[in-house]
Amino acid sequence: QVQLVESGGGLVQAGGSLRLSCVASGRAFNGYHMGWFRQAPGKEREFVAAISPSGGSTYYAETVKGRFTISRDNAKNTVRLQMNSLKPEDTAVYYCAAQTYYGTTYISSERAYDYWGQGTQVTVSS
Repeated sequence: QVQLVESGGGLVQAGGSLRLSCVASGRAFNGYHMGWFRQAPGKEREFVAAISPSGGSTYYAETVKGRFTISRDNAKNTVRLQMNSLKPEDTAVYYCAAQTYYGTTYISSERAYDYWGQGTQVTVSS
């Protein structure tokens, strides 16, 4: 069983930055692909970014590429999402997720992720 706890959300003006963190329980963290997803009001949850177990490979949605950076610290069981140049359309609840089985095949599909955090709200004002 893996528990994920996100933090770092908040209210920021357009053009600003936020850094989200997700701390995982359990001893196998360094074996999981980790991802960030988001869900805006009235919309389906969508893929934002993901990272391989070693941190050597990263994956991004086109909408955030060049602005967001995902990273992980396996010694601290932590994955982070640095968000720069934020836009009002980035407003959403952001979720951290862990994938234990499929690897990169379904890296952007929420169905491939086994464990989810409770989410943290990010609001970007114009």
